[in-house]
Amino acid sequence: MAPRAIWKGFLKVAEVSCPVALYTAASTSDRIAFHTINRATGHRVRREFVDAATGKAVEKDEQVKGYELGSGEYVVLEPDEIAAAVPESDKTLSVSSFVTCGEIDDLYFDKPYYLAPATKVANEAYALLREGMRKKQVAAIARAVLFRRVRTLLIRAYDDGLIATTLNFDYEVRSVNDAFAEIPDMKIKGEMLELAEHIIKTKKGEFDPSAFDDRYETALGELVKAKLEGKKIEPRKEPKREKVVDLMEALRQSAGMTPKTSKAAGTASKRTHGRTAKEATPRKKAS
Repeated sequence: MAPRAIWKGFLKVAEVSCPVALYTAASTSDRIAFHTINRATGHRVRREFVDAATGKAVEKDEQVKGYELGSGEYVVLEPDEIAAAVPESDKTLSVSSFVTCGEIDDLYFDKPYYLAPATKVANEAYALLREGMRKKQVAAIARAVLFRRVRTLLIRAYDDGLIATTLNFDYEVRSVNDAFAEIPDMKIKGEMLELAEHIIKTKKGEFDPSAFDDRYETALGELVKAKLEGKKIEPRKEPKREKVVDLMEALRQSAGMTPKTSKAAGTASKRTHGRTAKEATPRKKAS
């Protein structure tokens, strides 16, 4: 079945425009999903909104949104008032500028979408924009009303098409200082750094998304299958965790070295890199 577009409109650069359609590129719809069941009856349980004070159910047409001012105090907003705040949409992805690919920090990346031509008539203009960006190695910054909000998107050439990634707003990206403030300023050098570099070099590879499996999803599938077959499910035992006492020793073990071989490698390295100018300079032949 052909994918269903979640948005249709126009991609516009200056006076050039073409009809485009947006498709979800990453989805969790294929994950195993569970329903909440009444253990006693086997029936599904439905959710119900109740008044926090009275405990009585509140019908849907009596439910409104509220912004909390303080404990128990709210500004109530009616549905039509909230609808008035939604920006008007002209169904246009309007490109404001082009930036060098890789210029935007990945922290700002939100969700990727496939951006494809919506009609056959759009193919030529679409290909023109795609190949122009590919040749200049740039990405387009565009804005459009998506899902009731004005969103900024980064549009890049990808394979035979374009990828449009929604970007987080600046206020949504937290400062690194909040997370890194207590990290001490430490200088790593000598054998410890050499061992780390060696481990990284031996582990160097290429990213292959197919090589990584969702272990939790697989385990859930096996669990459901086992229950259907009437098998007894054994509780999982907690794995034993080894305590790393000596960081240097852990590095040596990771590099496959014993203290003796590591010391020898370090000495050889010093001999190679620490020769004096006299030792490194070829001697002149006697005349």
